[in-house]
Amino acid sequence: MFTGEHEHTIDDKSRVTLPARFRPALSDGVVLSRGLDGQVDVYPLGVWGSQVQARLSELDAFSREARDLRRFLFAGATEDEPDKQGRVLVPPALIRHAGLGKEVVVAGLDDHLEIWDRSRWAERLKAVEGSVDDVAERLAEKRS
Repeated sequence: MFTGEHEHTIDDKSRVTLPARFRPALSDGVVLSRGLDGQVDVYPLGVWGSQVQARLSELDAFSREARDLRRFLFAGATEDEPDKQGRVLVPPALIRHAGLGKEVVVAGLDDHLEIWDRSRWAERLKAVEGSVDDVAERLAEKRS
């Protein structure tokens, strides 16, 4: 399980170091893709295949929305293997998508990681903090 907020930097070669405690779970490779909220998602290769790819393959190819979502996620995705220092290359298109500067936050989200520009992460958290109790209440009502 991936948890926590970890402050890192992107080096001059567009690489970001993934937190050391997550490296064993990522050693078989990762898929970096466009995140739906303006971040870069980092999935272990197996999770990408069993969850993201599997769910997207179930979508109706005759649906414009399904095709658009598949384009957004698959065309922007890239596979990589962390090097000995736990670094992965973030391609220019993903850096632009997420507006990544030199300072980033790597956030754990249970089954995957997100890479955010540090200032955008702070803005996102501030927006969420003001409404998280309402969201939790609505989600709890759906379970009833």
